[in-house]
Amino acid sequence: MLAYIARRLALIPLTLIGIITVNFVIVQFAPGGPVERILVELKGLTAVAESGASTSLYRGSQGLDPKFVAELNAQFGFDKPAHERYLTMLADFARFDLGESFYRSQGVLDLILEKLPVSISLGLWSMLIVYGVSIPLGIAKAVRDGSRFDVATSTAIFVGYAVPGFLFAIVLIVVFAGGRYFDWFPLRGLTSEDWESLSTPGKILDYLWHLVLPVTALTIGGLAQLTMLSKNTFLEEINKQYVTTARAKGLSENRVLYGHVFRNAMLLVIAGFPAALIGTLFTGALLIEVMFSLDGLGLLSFEATINRDYPVVFGALYIFSLIGLLLNVLTDIAYHMVDPRIDFEARAHG
Repeated sequence: MLAYIARRLALIPLTLIGIITVNFVIVQFAPGGPVERILVELKGLTAVAESGASTSLYRGSQGLDPKFVAELNAQFGFDKPAHERYLTMLADFARFDLGESFYRSQGVLDLILEKLPVSISLGLWSMLIVYGVSIPLGIAKAVRDGSRFDVATSTAIFVGYAVPGFLFAIVLIVVFAGGRYFDWFPLRGLTSEDWESLSTPGKILDYLWHLVLPVTALTIGGLAQLTMLSKNTFLEEINKQYVTTARAKGLSENRVLYGHVFRNAMLLVIAGFPAALIGTLFTGALLIEVMFSLDGLGLLSFEATINRDYPVVFGALYIFSLIGLLLNVLTDIAYHMVDPRIDFEARAHG
């Protein structure tokens, strides 16, 4: 197992280089770079020019001093050829020097570390709620398979699964955040303006109060998948021979279900937590952060992409990819820890 983990860790730099390379090439052909945006604003144009960010002959530069345009290119680093900028970026990333934002006058790594707690708050709370609700609900459905309770809960969770998270967020805002009906929960941020003046219990309650709507919107879609996975794995274990043997020995039903079945059935569910966290942090939270004005990594990446803030775009991509790859390795370790019979080393040589 240690050799397998070492190989996986050794592949991470190569994977990161591949991800960065593909995105760097795409950006070279994307219209409307930062220099172009500034020139368009200076000229008062309403349409974004069609040329790429690495081109110096901008339509927006017509009528402007070529020396000024050249200075802008140098300021943003576009006076150097693409391959030189690419190699410099790789060398800087290897030292975790992610550069500075074009527009925020702040280091990219500092920006990411500043926004990271918001995204982690959303991701961890939503995953804890999903696991805390889905596993007991899945077990209850498996024990009552085919009953009215099973059918009713299946209908409810699949309706929730069919509704996109952002649409559910709109409903929550309209109903509970002063949209049209109730004004029970705040619409923006994770803390109130007077948060610093609150007592410690008050700060905790204020933080949880702000989390209710975004976490609910982020959680609703994940319930169905994990609930059905818990139910199906539990049902599969219930029908195995060792369960029949345990019952024949006179063990109580609770002892059979929670002493034997639960431990085996939950291997796949529990070991998949790191992978599920990846999906929640890097895909599901983006729209929720935008809609609730939560200043996290998703909103930071979205604004950087819109504004063509390339250092932030590539820096966030680098950190996202690195965390995702490390969590994938942790997922494999979790599988092995909960079930030592799973041997990735043997599979790799198989």
